[in-house]
Amino acid sequence: MTPIIIDIEASGFGKGSYPVEIGLVLPEGSRHCYLVAPARNWRHWDQEAEQVHGISRDVLEAHGRPVQDVAWRLNELLKNKVVYSDAWSFDMSWLGKLFDAANMQQSFRVADIAELIDEQQRDRWGQVKQQVVEELGLRRHRASGDARILQETWRRVVQRAA
Repeated sequence: MTPIIIDIEASGFGKGSYPVEIGLVLPEGSRHCYLVAPARNWRHWDQEAEQVHGISRDVLEAHGRPVQDVAWRLNELLKNKVVYSDAWSFDMSWLGKLFDAANMQQSFRVADIAELIDEQQRDRWGQVKQQVVEELGLRRHRASGDARILQETWRRVVQRAA
């Protein structure tokens, strides 16, 4: 079965960073994406990160959803499921920050996408991913687009091995 993929764009890296956009792709290919309005105590902002994902703090404050809304929606979509990420440790940290701010418990598990592929598939991953990026023409470093790229890369890497 095709895995659920999650991707998170953040205010930066390191201590104090937080999620600004969360995107996921379900097994049948439907995409969900949420801009996250910064919680009151979320102050960290890295201009370099903004240059990468192109989401300003002003855009988040104007169009982002409250942390409680995003956490609730993720729990509703993903309850008791496992979702996969290519940046597991970062994404777990940012989701933890989201659910803490929302004062909610996360109802799904996040795992490393590397768990789904073997060594041969891992060796081909980068090349296949580059092909997918070029073919799909999605804007990189936006959460749901990156999740879609990862899911399609996984599909092609695993399909070729079958």
